[in-house]
Amino acid sequence: MFASICFGAFGLDSFDGLIPFDFKTPTSISSSKYLVNLLSMEFTYFISGLLFAAIVKEWVWDYSLTVTLNHILLTSAVMVEFPLAWQWWLALGVGLFLMIGSGQLAAHFVCRNNPSYSLVNV
Repeated sequence: MFASICFGAFGLDSFDGLIPFDFKTPTSISSSKYLVNLLSMEFTYFISGLLFAAIVKEWVWDYSLTVTLNHILLTSAVMVEFPLAWQWWLALGVGLFLMIGSGQLAAHFVCRNNPSYSLVNV
């Protein structure tokens, strides 16, 4: 969904269905295709963290890591190559941090009055 929003916002000529998996696009801030790939990944990860918080209310980090590992496996299968571009790994790490951070913070503030939820089990 965010890929299509970014596609329209940046006015790309053709929609690439590989946007969520493309790690072969040359890294350049002046490249609209690269910016669409990067922004759609980061927005998706951020919003996914909030959705995980709404659904599971705890252990958002576990769901985030699982989704990220599945994304790496799916990316390797779709692109028929293991991603070796350090920029892609950096973007993925930032996205993972955003997903865990947004989800855990949302879960903490929404569920802090719920006695069954705690960040630390004592």
